[in-house]
Amino acid sequence: MRRTPRRVPGLLASFVHVDAAADAIRALRARGHRNLVVYSAAPNHEIEEALDHSVSPVRLFTLIGGLTGCAAGFGMTLWMSFDWPTLVGGKPIGSIPPYVVIAFELTILLGALSTVAGLALFSVLMGKRGIAYDPKYSDDQIGVFVPSGADQLGSLEQLLRSAGAVEVRHEAA
Repeated sequence: MRRTPRRVPGLLASFVHVDAAADAIRALRARGHRNLVVYSAAPNHEIEEALDHSVSPVRLFTLIGGLTGCAAGFGMTLWMSFDWPTLVGGKPIGSIPPYVVIAFELTILLGALSTVAGLALFSVLMGKRGIAYDPKYSDDQIGVFVPSGADQLGSLEQLLRSAGAVEVRHEAA
C-alpha cells in the first residue's frame, strides 16, 4: 500500500523575473519566514544570496570519506609490504611513492561513496515531501513556496504580488 505524503499548507508564488523572486525572498526572510522552498530551472547566485542558506553538511561526508580512503590506501600497502618484505633494486621496503596511486584511487572511491551516502541520508532526513510544485518551474519561471497558516495567507499574498509574482496559489493541507 502506497502512502501519500501529507500536503503542507501555504502559498506557491510564480515569478518571471529573477530580481522579483529575490526581492520577495528577502522580504519574506525579513518577516521571519526561514523555511522557504524555491524552484528554479537553473542555479542563480542572486536567489542563493537572498536565501542565505548555510553550507551543506554533505561536504563533511566527502572530506571524511576521502581522508579515510587516503589513510587506508597508504596503511594497507605499507602493512602488506612489511608483512611480505620483498627487496626490489635495493629500495626501502616501506617506500611511499609507489603507493601514492593506490592511496589516490581509494581517496576518490571512498570520497565519492561517502558523498552518495551523505546525499541519500540527508534526502531521507530532510526531504521536502508534500510541498506544492508546478512543472513550469523547470522551464521558464521561478517558484517560491511559503509554508504558512490560514491567518497569514492574506498578508503573504499581498507581499508576493507587490514583489512581482505573476501567480499566487493557495495550497491547503
